[in-house]
Amino acid sequence: MKQSVLSRYRVMAYVTAVWLLVFTAAIILKYAFEVGDTMLISQVHGVLFIIYVIFAFDLGSKAKWPFGKLLWVLAAGCIPVASFFVEPKISREVRPLVTDGNAATAEA
Repeated sequence: MKQSVLSRYRVMAYVTAVWLLVFTAAIILKYAFEVGDTMLISQVHGVLFIIYVIFAFDLGSKAKWPFGKLLWVLAAGCIPVASFFVEPKISREVRPLVTDGNAATAEA
């Protein structure tokens, strides 16, 4: 597996987590204090979450995860702050599977 697969997942895990926190804060402001609107924030988070799902699924398929583990990683993108704890664990686990792209081209 290439390093870029892991890097894409890591970036999107953090970006999605931050936007989920922003969205959560906007929801609290809207309904608790009747301030602001959540339409734009929810749409941005929705698009980013779809990208996260695609990249997490790509990583999971290349790492040959069982379906339950893939669902666990995807659920982390739905729970505020969960991605901040799940991403480092997944990265440590997947890092040994990453191959150097230069070594692969040198052998060919």
